[in-house]
Amino acid sequence: MAKKLVQDGSCPVATTISLLNSQWKILIMRELLLHPSERYSELQHSVAGISQKMLTQSLHEMTADGIVQRQVFPEVPPHVEYRLTELGQSMDPILKAMHNWGNQYLASHPEKRRTNKQPENDFAQKRP
Repeated sequence: MAKKLVQDGSCPVATTISLLNSQWKILIMRELLLHPSERYSELQHSVAGISQKMLTQSLHEMTADGIVQRQVFPEVPPHVEYRLTELGQSMDPILKAMHNWGNQYLASHPEKRRTNKQPENDFAQKRP
């Protein structure tokens, strides 16, 4: 039964997971919520560990799904910026909840904290 709900698109949780089906998409969204308009190189630098191929693929899929908007400025050299659409911005409270849950988990399981952690982004305090 559960498999059918995932396949036919009637389960909202499964739909959300299928749209954000990688850790990279969630981290890209985090960066675009913190910095509303970013160039490709800025995203590649701020999402530690992401390959050029995975960033390109993720941005392409997120653009096709209406989560990210790609804006090309007619300049030489070409200037492209990415920003979240209104739909993408609607994930803000969900990502804040993930941030808060992760902090609580790490506080109660300090052995799970990685020593080579990403730079601390003050995501929870970004917006009121």
